[in-house]
Amino acid sequence: MIDEAVLQRTLAAALERGGDFAEVFAEDRRSSSARLDDAKVEELLSGRERGAGVRVVRDETTGYAHTADLTERGLSAAAEAAAAAARGGGSTTNVVALEERPRRPPHEVRDLPETIEKARKAALLEQADNAARSEADAIRQVSVSYTDSRRRILVANSDGLLARDDQVRTRFFVQCVAVGDTGMQTAMEAPGRTIGFELFDDLDPADVARTAATRALTMLGARPSPSGRMPVVLERGAGGVLFHEACGHGLEADLVAKDASVFRGRRGEEVASPLVTLVDDGTLAREWGAYAIDDEGEPAQRNVLIEGGVLTDYMWDRLRARKESRPQSGNGRRETYQHLPMVRMTNTYLLPGDDDPADIVRSTPHGIYCAQLGGGQVNTATGDFVFGMTEAYLIEDGEITEPVRAANLIGNGPETLRLVDAVGNDFGTWPGTCGKQGQGVPVSAGQPTLRVAELTVGGTADG
Repeated sequence: MIDEAVLQRTLAAALERGGDFAEVFAEDRRSSSARLDDAKVEELLSGRERGAGVRVVRDETTGYAHTADLTERGLSAAAEAAAAAARGGGSTTNVVALEERPRRPPHEVRDLPETIEKARKAALLEQADNAARSEADAIRQVSVSYTDSRRRILVANSDGLLARDDQVRTRFFVQCVAVGDTGMQTAMEAPGRTIGFELFDDLDPADVARTAATRALTMLGARPSPSGRMPVVLERGAGGVLFHEACGHGLEADLVAKDASVFRGRRGEEVASPLVTLVDDGTLAREWGAYAIDDEGEPAQRNVLIEGGVLTDYMWDRLRARKESRPQSGNGRRETYQHLPMVRMTNTYLLPGDDDPADIVRSTPHGIYCAQLGGGQVNTATGDFVFGMTEAYLIEDGEITEPVRAANLIGNGPETLRLVDAVGNDFGTWPGTCGKQGQGVPVSAGQPTLRVAELTVGGTADG
């Protein structure tokens, strides 16, 4: 995207006013999407965005400027603006020698989505729509969408780093509305991977649609959920978002530094059940949050955050790692070139254990079996959370029985970690977009089937 000599001169210009550190981040992003509603393909869109941001750091102050002009003139103007924002002063001469570092992608992309005809993408939507509607007459509305993106980035900084990455992601989404005597229920299924159009070699759009339709139909027959404290079994993959939100954010070093994390100052302490090992892994091939380098040029890593219940480390970006004189963890991420990087999760998950998932249910006399979680709220400073369950069932006498609706899981992240008393030998993940300080980035979360000995279920029936 940018000639190496231009990068060197831009970094030198950014440091002229006495900055301690300078960085250029350039991005070229392509995307396309298709959407079907009411059995008709409504949209076929594509777009492209290119630009660069220049960051200058002096002491505790950071200046940042971005531009869509990737010429040397445009980059020089951004460098000057960033340096001024960092309150640099004086005049110095800086020579930056860049050394390109090879990237190791977590996997190879075979079929770039931009090479696939739009007609093939639209055909996937129609296939899914037909499959969902064929499940039952009660399926009254089906929405299907397909999205892909290709994001090429370049990072160069005054430490001499030069690194590049090429990130391709493809996702498919089906939402179904079922209507019956008890009212209306909505359900969705939205698989996605950091790969190209070869996603559909392993994924049948009709199967995705049938999963969403069946879920909506099942919930038509759901009874009101009981309420109160009780055991909760989380199906593999279903609880990943809970641990991502209720625990993962509290392990991001910027929130720890701001005293906005319940895990502040607790490294080396037991913060969870001995059955819990929590990992953040940007190298996890094909998963939604995977990449070769983060948005500061650091190679993706596998970082163990909690091991056998003991808090071992936090996630770090470049500035906080430099301040603490410790290695980076590959967790510096930004939404686009228009944004500053911050500490973010990648693919965050609990490692599988030794228990048979069926045995976990059989050993639970009563409680809730949660197959899918929806949205929620978390206070990272206290760890308190509330999550809605979009698919859940009663556990009675060690068996999964009737579906329940209109229920929330209410608890505290650290307390929930300590109350995990069974961990299955299976595993599943959930792809999504993580929001933080107005920026969204792709992530995945995962976990095996597990049981929390007690959680508060906020239902509408008596417990």
